[in-house]
Amino acid sequence: MKTLNYTHTSFLILALILVGCAGASNNSPEYIVENAVFADLDGNEVTLADYKGQLILIDFWESWCGPCLQVFPAMEDLRQEYPDEFQVFAVTVGLHEGPEDARRFAEEHGYDFVWLYDENGIFSKLGGQGIPFKAYVDPDGKFIKIEMGSYGREGDYNRAKEMITEYFSELN
Repeated sequence: MKTLNYTHTSFLILALILVGCAGASNNSPEYIVENAVFADLDGNEVTLADYKGQLILIDFWESWCGPCLQVFPAMEDLRQEYPDEFQVFAVTVGLHEGPEDARRFAEEHGYDFVWLYDENGIFSKLGGQGIPFKAYVDPDGKFIKIEMGSYGREGDYNRAKEMITEYFSELN
């Protein structure tokens, strides 16, 4: 019986490690966010690539969430200040509400957001257990970070504005 030499064994171990790591990366927040597919309120697919060149806030929410709604006016202010640089994906999670509830809310409030529904369970895949729950994506479509909870209207405004001016330094 032939035995594998040290070089072949090392190569085999390295290959197994790489294959194992590649599979695990599909569960990383980076992979989940960067490959997320949402549905708009008419059922059309929406991806990050559709908004390349903008800093994107993916804001998981529902209309009963007081802290979520408290921050919406601040995010609207940022949309007005930076319409070409900043985009808000207002993603209804589906905990207690569906797309029609989100549509009613959107029509009543008129915020300039991209209104979406989480029909593919992105919130759950990211480990979301409560809202507010936010993910930020840079203008190249790369995951930046997740934030749970809220810092209030002013705090969330300042944090998002800081990221906008970081990624669009010409605005400083």
